Amino acid sequence: MIKERGRKDEAAIASRRSAEVYRMKILAESVQMDHENYTRFFILEKHPRAVRDANKTSIAFIAKNVPGALHACLGEFARRGINLTKLESRPRRARPWNYVFYADFEGSMEQPGCREAVGALVTTAGFVKVFGSYRRAEIARNR
Repeated sequence: MIKERGRKDEAAIASRRSAEVYRMKILAESVQMDHENYTRFFILEKHPRAVRDANKTSIAFIAKNVPGALHACLGEFARRGINLTKLESRPRRARPWNYVFYADFEGSMEQPGCREAVGALVTTAGFVKVFGSYRRAEIARNR
């Protein structure tokens, strides 16, 4: 979109590869303040295809508003030995004091244990959305 509009008062933060693909000029590199900071980009599809060798999955869920609900939700993964690599909460729109939890875990929805955990989460939580399984990014070690 930035390239198409051609405005001089707009810019994009993206990878060097993106600049090459879209034939855009790089104005500055390494603009992050923390070199351990990584940005994730997602492609969301209505009918996604299976990703070969997927080893990470992202989901969202809403824990029921009862004591121990979050513990019960997370326990579905712990009982099956599935490692959560990220957990964050965001307030629900128009629902004060209610939160959506976003989680990443190691494994793919193609794996029986992961399918079982998410299936059990459907009954434990008030709502579950699977964003998809994908290959975990490899961290560049030559910094």
